[in-house]
Amino acid sequence: MHIQPEPIYKTDFGALFCDDSLEFMRLMPNDSVDLVLTSPPYALHFKKEYGNANQGDYVAWLLPFTQEIKRILKPSGSFVLNLGGAWQPGSPIRSLYHYRVLLALADEVVFDLAQEFFWFNPAKMPAPAEWVNVRRIRVKDSVEYIFWLVKDSMAKADNRKVLQPYSKDMKRLIKRGVKQTIRPSGHVINGTFASDHGGSIPSNLIQCGNNESNSAYIKNCKVSGNKIHPARFPAELPRFFIKFLTNPGDMVLDPFAGSNTTGYVAEDLKRKWVGVEIRNDYALESQLRFKGTQDESDLAQGQQVLLFE
Repeated sequence: MHIQPEPIYKTDFGALFCDDSLEFMRLMPNDSVDLVLTSPPYALHFKKEYGNANQGDYVAWLLPFTQEIKRILKPSGSFVLNLGGAWQPGSPIRSLYHYRVLLALADEVVFDLAQEFFWFNPAKMPAPAEWVNVRRIRVKDSVEYIFWLVKDSMAKADNRKVLQPYSKDMKRLIKRGVKQTIRPSGHVINGTFASDHGGSIPSNLIQCGNNESNSAYIKNCKVSGNKIHPARFPAELPRFFIKFLTNPGDMVLDPFAGSNTTGYVAEDLKRKWVGVEIRNDYALESQLRFKGTQDESDLAQGQQVLLFE
């Protein structure tokens, strides 16, 4: 019988556990989480030190986790899944594993795809070098896939929480107003188009680099001599989706926490959070994100924390 472990550390709003997240989630109550936001190990051809299933086995490996995610997710909740693309071994042909994952989530787990997002990382290195740099027959792959999945088509979401600054042109239109006109596409533009709604509605293309160099986590890792987690995603990704899909006090779960970027951002946004990381070294090192922001007694190992009411 699997027993839920004590947290490696806790904060004002959450806790990080070192455990097999599949077993951990099986102990969680039904309909108890508002947002599951995660980036599991990708199905890359080459094995990484943090562990990753191969392309052929990936769907079968991931599905049991997603079945538990659906069970613990509230009807109003969301599941946000970040998957990077991959290449077929020894060939300049793309793998379709991430599409197979999406189809399995829709057909077998019975999630609905609310919307797909694309993470554009301008800092991503050209790869694979053989096809991009040497033979020059492919271009740099700079986009990763983010699938926003729901149990209910009207799951909680509010794009007014993630409005972007208006462009100079839009600010000018708001100031002077516009007359009703019909574009060549047939869209009717009327006076309300130039109303000030506090910002522009964001697109489903999220641009942010993954080249942090001066965050508290990086600095604390260097000072303590700890190895930096090799597969972090930038804080802007969880920040966007946590603000978009949750309210303060909601519960956020990352079952593949890694260096716990999700938990750190959830803490900052005053959401309750749980992170689960199977590797003990990554779990321990992730508390460096919170060093200097919490009392040392709050980050002590073995503290009890109430996760679910």
